[in-house]
Amino acid sequence: MTRKKDSTGRLQLALLALVFFGPLLLAAGMYFTGASFQPDGRTNHGDLLQPVIPIAEEMPDSSLLNNIGGRWLLLYSNSGACDDACNHALYILRQSRLALGNEMDRLGRVLLRVESAPDTVIPDENYAGTIILTDDALSEWLQDKKPAAAAPGGYFLIDPLGNLVMYFSPKIDPSAMVEDIEHLLELSRIG
Repeated sequence: MTRKKDSTGRLQLALLALVFFGPLLLAAGMYFTGASFQPDGRTNHGDLLQPVIPIAEEMPDSSLLNNIGGRWLLLYSNSGACDDACNHALYILRQSRLALGNEMDRLGRVLLRVESAPDTVIPDENYAGTIILTDDALSEWLQDKKPAAAAPGGYFLIDPLGNLVMYFSPKIDPSAMVEDIEHLLELSRIG
């Protein structure tokens, strides 16, 4: 009977040692082999602009800076008349803001258009609150700031400090864009 008791005690001691030293051995093995358990994928759907781009430093005379007002801004740049694509973008801007629920007051909407476009943007009551700016220089500057591989005609997210933070493709699922914005608003202590 004492033999069985001795072997049970040794087994328990070995398991207890494994519980304490196992993680240490695993961490040392990962450190020396370079192995990792981090996922390769990313969690954001838009393109994070790294480093963030301060608008005030590169475009100090931009009229956009006067409209930030301590809020995040979702900006769509349109270079022509407000056609079906432009109207759809205005709809996405509005719906994305509404989808934020209680946090929607932290996000402003901006339609940036160029001076050469005819003035065909007549927002109705559905688009009340959308800031409409005309700034050729800002429009050209923004096109140079989008990620090279990204499709043109998307949406820029600007933080309350006036930094370009993200770019969303024009084909992005609006719920994915809202998910990214919600995540940033949750983490942000500004705006």
